[in-house]
Amino acid sequence: MNDFQNTIKNTINFSGVGIHTGVFTNMKLKPAKENYGIKFIRVDKDKNLEIEATVDNLFTTNRSTSLIKNNLEVHTVEHILAAITGNKIDNIKIEIDNKEIPILDGSSLDFSEQIKKTGIKKQNAIRQYFIISRKISFKDEKTGSELIAVPDSNYKIDVQIDYNSKKLGIQKASLNNLFEFNSEISSSRTFCFLHELEEMIDKNLVKGGDLNNAMVIVENSISKTKLNKIKEVFNNPKININKNGYLNNITPRFNNEPARHKLLDVIGDLCLVGLPIKGKIIAIKPGHKNNTKFAKKLRKIMKEQKDKTAPMVDFNKSPLYDKQKIKSILPHREPFLFIDEIREIGDDYIIGVKYVRAEEEYFKGHFPSEPVMPGVLQLETMAQTGGVLILNTVNNPQDYLTFFMKIDNAKFKRKVIPGDTIIFKLKLISPIRRGLCHMRGTGFVNNKIAVEADLLAQIAPKKDL
Repeated sequence: MNDFQNTIKNTINFSGVGIHTGVFTNMKLKPAKENYGIKFIRVDKDKNLEIEATVDNLFTTNRSTSLIKNNLEVHTVEHILAAITGNKIDNIKIEIDNKEIPILDGSSLDFSEQIKKTGIKKQNAIRQYFIISRKISFKDEKTGSELIAVPDSNYKIDVQIDYNSKKLGIQKASLNNLFEFNSEISSSRTFCFLHELEEMIDKNLVKGGDLNNAMVIVENSISKTKLNKIKEVFNNPKININKNGYLNNITPRFNNEPARHKLLDVIGDLCLVGLPIKGKIIAIKPGHKNNTKFAKKLRKIMKEQKDKTAPMVDFNKSPLYDKQKIKSILPHREPFLFIDEIREIGDDYIIGVKYVRAEEEYFKGHFPSEPVMPGVLQLETMAQTGGVLILNTVNNPQDYLTFFMKIDNAKFKRKVIPGDTIIFKLKLISPIRRGLCHMRGTGFVNNKIAVEADLLAQIAPKKDL
């Protein structure tokens, strides 16, 4: 059975300081349409710029995971992304009016509770997964950090941390199903060691930390002078060290809360792969730097798999463009209009459908005893699909013509015969500039690649011809 995509039912508001920058940020989570994905918008800078939550936009992993696009930064995204993933949200718009996500209590608890309170809306589009089909490994030899993905029918995560600490010891945490996230993982708070806190204070970080949103572990004895300095920085004369070795009498919510929080971070960081994961993740000594390196490796493999996987089309739904609407965009007419439907258009891709009918004129001669759709016409149909994508970017598309300048790497993998349905997907290789469009096109028949090619096209106003 297919899963369907989800968004939230209503807008959710949050406000608070960022733990590292200390800036005050108002944040709104807003419902989004099908196939929108997870995107941040810096409404204080550019309300039209969407920063996709993918590792392609990774900025830094210094103490947290941060994104950047067009010089606009979004810091400490891992906790909100973990809550979104843990609640199986596919499409959501995150508007913020400053550069860092509020830290709140240092966990994902408030985010998850508010998402649960407002409710989740099931959408019509089918959810697509990145399915782990083989073992994928990453290891940092210097730190001993290791992340492994193996096939599994659910999204599962096992985490082990080892800081060579007598206070923490070796801790483990597991998540066997995302349904457990809200009860077992979301409330686990961030943590650090006292010596790390001192280093961050010296570097003018943790401007938004107040010791209520992070557990501070005291590994060794601390002098009265150092303790007084911490009291001064946090403007709290009551700070002390409890018998369990935590600063400020914070009581752990779980015996293995640090390991659970590291698991939370893994979920948030791997959200940057760009699709929900179906597989088991084993993380030994994880951290943001290596989590995101692993996410980059997974995303690269996912893209390679996606290019070889047929798009999911619900033929029970009406097409986005039928043949009559396609005629309002393309100048082609019968008998040379081959593309029948446009099913989906995104910012950098398009999905079209060709129904291969026995009565089509070219089958009379190619070949009478064994009809096969000519490869050149498969490429023409692919090109027409791409033409719709290009012309969809201009006003009054009927006033333009599309000319294909080059076709590279064309391959025909199997015969296309009457009765087949070709699903074409074309994706931009580079952004459209000065009317030039470079695309990678693939045509699928029965979920198998039938034809593929790279196309270069140019659009020009008819009056300039």
